[in-house]
Amino acid sequence: MARKVALCGFIVLVVAMGIGRFAFTPQVPLMIRDGQLTLTSAGLVAAINYLGYLLGAWDAMRARQHIELRLYAGIGGAVALTFLSSIADNALLHGALRLVIGAMSGWAMVLIAAWSNERLAHAGRPGLSAAVFAGPGAGIALSGLLAVAIQAKGLTAASAWQVYGVLALLLVAFIARYLPRPGEWHRPGVKAQPLHLTSDLIRLVWSYSLAGFGYILPATFLSQMAALRFPGSLFAQFVWPVFGAASVVGIVLSILLRHVGHSYQRLAIVLWLQGVGVLAAWLLPGMSGLVTGALLVGGGFLCAVQLSLLYGRELAPDHTRYMAGLLTTGYALGQLVGPMTSALSTWLTQRLEPALGVAAFALLIGGILVWKPTPRKPAEFQ
Repeated sequence: MARKVALCGFIVLVVAMGIGRFAFTPQVPLMIRDGQLTLTSAGLVAAINYLGYLLGAWDAMRARQHIELRLYAGIGGAVALTFLSSIADNALLHGALRLVIGAMSGWAMVLIAAWSNERLAHAGRPGLSAAVFAGPGAGIALSGLLAVAIQAKGLTAASAWQVYGVLALLLVAFIARYLPRPGEWHRPGVKAQPLHLTSDLIRLVWSYSLAGFGYILPATFLSQMAALRFPGSLFAQFVWPVFGAASVVGIVLSILLRHVGHSYQRLAIVLWLQGVGVLAAWLLPGMSGLVTGALLVGGGFLCAVQLSLLYGRELAPDHTRYMAGLLTTGYALGQLVGPMTSALSTWLTQRLEPALGVAAFALLIGGILVWKPTPRKPAEFQ
């Protein structure tokens, strides 16, 4: 049963995050080519997506009724809106769809993470929870490889959205029977007590928010950066699949190294390595900089998510969903500011790269915030 729960959580994150949210990245060059977006409007559309993600995560954190229904809507919405993206042909329509799909993915991320963590802990298999977080990376790798085939076939952006929608639909059909049933998870009407934030929790929330800001620029624009630097290069199209594959490898390494040091120390190191990757994408010439950035930023992407949620669970073990929602809300705020920064950078300088320096600095600070916590005290609640 524990393996079915882990598989279900994994596939949900493949669909809601890896495809529903992050298929946008390899689509950016196609949508710009087809005249649907510009580089600046792509940043604004991405920011709108993260606003939706923030709203969805915040609602999932505070929901007391219809929790499973939100999860179903988040998964189904990711599929349906991916299909609907094929009919959008301008920034306004794409922005509206990205807003809603952001909220859907926020629901799915928070709720499936909390549900799978609780079920796996109850089954005595908490180690499998880390494997669940390989889902977005696997989805990114899948969508990235599809993007290579799509561009090789010369498909339009609209046709590409349909391809992604079919893949998402097939994956959801595969695990639909494993999803929680209404009433199976949380008791309706149970009011979650508000969390009293200790200094460690405050630093963790700030760190995770900075992590969201720091990684999102390369995560959103790696494909476009490769397309601009190496127009027409088939190799450049593999940068995004490399990012996704690296994130899966990063989760595997996180599992293997789970007994090394403390979770907060591993988290700090991951954030610093991501910062190095952002600088590499900016400063190293040729394809080497983009590949190094994809490996380091991608490799730390899901590790940062998993380790932050793990550390949050260690600090507040009785409030898994509330803590997941709180952290995801902060992460979404960071993600929202990131594309706005990129839009400002491209508007003022006609280049994305200056914003990458700000992102690298944010990741440096994020690691410092969690490297050395205060002496542990039991979490207090009001």
